[in-house]
Amino acid sequence: MKISTKGRYATKLMLDLATYNTGSPVSLKDVAKRQDISEKYLEQIISSLSKAGMVRSVRGAQGGYLLTKEPKEYTVGEILEVTEGKIATVDCLRDDGYSCDAKNQCVTIRIWEKINDAVKDVVDNITLQDLLDWQAEGADQYVI
Repeated sequence: MKISTKGRYATKLMLDLATYNTGSPVSLKDVAKRQDISEKYLEQIISSLSKAGMVRSVRGAQGGYLLTKEPKEYTVGEILEVTEGKIATVDCLRDDGYSCDAKNQCVTIRIWEKINDAVKDVVDNITLQDLLDWQAEGADQYVI
């Protein structure tokens, strides 16, 4: 399993919105500059996040995007699921209609299930608030 740039950038985008969550909308242009990501690519990502109800847009000259919930209410797993789809380490664990004829006789499925469960346990238990806290810890370690 490999997380695409779309999933990684969506996580960075959500973290940026959480970091600059002052009550005023955050423009994608500002996010693009801070994160060094194409504004056009961010527009595609924000569209998915908006449709999922994770962010809301504010129109106008001072417009931009705001989180719809508190950072502690978003998990990395939710963000990745919006952009990547269901996380599955191997095809036979996908739940999108894929069918594996050997699944019932395959002893190695236990390995893939354990790996899949471990990945889900990590991403489903890390919130945007955790990322904000880790970011703040890193800032405390800055030395001149």
